[in-house]
Amino acid sequence: MSNTENLKIAIAGGGTAGWMAAALFARFLGATAEITLVESDAIGTVGVGEATIPQIHNLIIGLGLDQAEFMRATNASFKLGIEFVDWLREGHSYIHSFGTTGRPVGLIPFRQLWLRGRALGVAEDFGAYSVNIAAARQQRFSLASLKSVPDLAYAYHFDAALLAKLLRSYSEARGVKRIEGKIERFERDGASGDITALTLEGEREIHAELFIDCTGFASLALGQALDVPFVDWSQWLPCDTALAVPTEGGEQLRPYTQSMARPAGWQWRIPLQHRTGNGHVFCSSFMEVEEATQLLLDTLETEPLADPRPIRFRTGHRKEFWSHNCVGLGLAAGFMEPLESTSIHLVQSGIARLLNLLPGDRHNLSQARQTFNRQSTVEWERIRDFLVLHYIANEREGDAFWDHCRAMTPPDTLREKLEMFSNSGQFVREDDELFLDDSWAQVMLGQGIEPRSWSPLADNVPGEDVGPFLAALEKQATTIAAALPTHREFLTGLVGRAPETA
Repeated sequence: MSNTENLKIAIAGGGTAGWMAAALFARFLGATAEITLVESDAIGTVGVGEATIPQIHNLIIGLGLDQAEFMRATNASFKLGIEFVDWLREGHSYIHSFGTTGRPVGLIPFRQLWLRGRALGVAEDFGAYSVNIAAARQQRFSLASLKSVPDLAYAYHFDAALLAKLLRSYSEARGVKRIEGKIERFERDGASGDITALTLEGEREIHAELFIDCTGFASLALGQALDVPFVDWSQWLPCDTALAVPTEGGEQLRPYTQSMARPAGWQWRIPLQHRTGNGHVFCSSFMEVEEATQLLLDTLETEPLADPRPIRFRTGHRKEFWSHNCVGLGLAAGFMEPLESTSIHLVQSGIARLLNLLPGDRHNLSQARQTFNRQSTVEWERIRDFLVLHYIANEREGDAFWDHCRAMTPPDTLREKLEMFSNSGQFVREDDELFLDDSWAQVMLGQGIEPRSWSPLADNVPGEDVGPFLAALEKQATTIAAALPTHREFLTGLVGRAPETA
């Protein structure tokens, strides 16, 4: 097969994952591919992923979407980070922001100067030196730079169903063919084991060379037809049930996600233009669904717009993300709870990785497949470690669930990070893992992990200069944030009147 022949791609399943794949394939493969997406209106989607991380900008830019139009179409709001309430202990909170904290002095990292300042008694809370956090606390936001200060680092909250609708329109306008129907089975080649076709109700067959499994938890192609085993991570991430419910929008329009620790898990609160997304993630071994549902309803800020619906899950991933001629995306590939809003990113990065690795010789996929699986596994494992960190570093004594989490043995890759940070506040990012140094530091410190010392580099700054330096940065962050418009004011000015609920 030569590069002049069109690549036939069949996407099994729609939703956010399926239509994101269709849109990006249509955009970057263009006329060199024939793309068909199969979905059934009779099958619902999970669709609770409403919060993102800054990498979402790559999707918007890559597709050439106008930001204001994107936000109007998806009822989006801005997100500066995530507030973790009661995770360390009751009454304590911190924000994991997207922006950088403080600024280095030459080769001296800011965190090392902060650690020295704390020992000298002249340092405030680590988050006090972040413009993002100051803006979040004041519920302010802007895209415009002030003086020499960089733009705020941000992501979005949006309606996942409306995003899928937007991506479908984009894809179909660029030649993607949608077929309505319920998938009955996948046909395989007896010699190679590759999938040759998917069969729909009525014995309709869709033939392709490359199949993308976006069939959700069912994982009809990767998990069932190809029988790729599941790598279970519930020993480290024991939550297995989520309840989701939308509520009316409130007076506050926070430019950040909230995550509140609960006796057997945690609760999310995500503000959109037209409503607020809410949910309760918990471990059914420590709390019954009925109790978890009542706890969620009792802690809602505004009136619910529907009844909470339970979603059962198992944390982990398929041992191979790409098997034979099939690539799994989204829930078909695996699941990690939305604690750090990584679900949509993992779909996006999987598609980008596939596009970069897809060879011209489509009969020789072996090397591309191995690289794809290796890189995907590393990415998933490092995100897993970041999520596990939130659970094992807690001081919530008395709750059986949190006692259990605190007693867990961390994965070796996380243990190494914990030991290095606990010793001198240092961190080494490896293998292009998703979360950067500043993210790890914010969560480590927020979860009560206190470094015992600091880098000797910080001792090069005279002790009497550390306090004034820190004070100036704190004042700068607060002053910049106070000059910004409120989140609601800025959002209204950008998108106009909020759209009606779709």
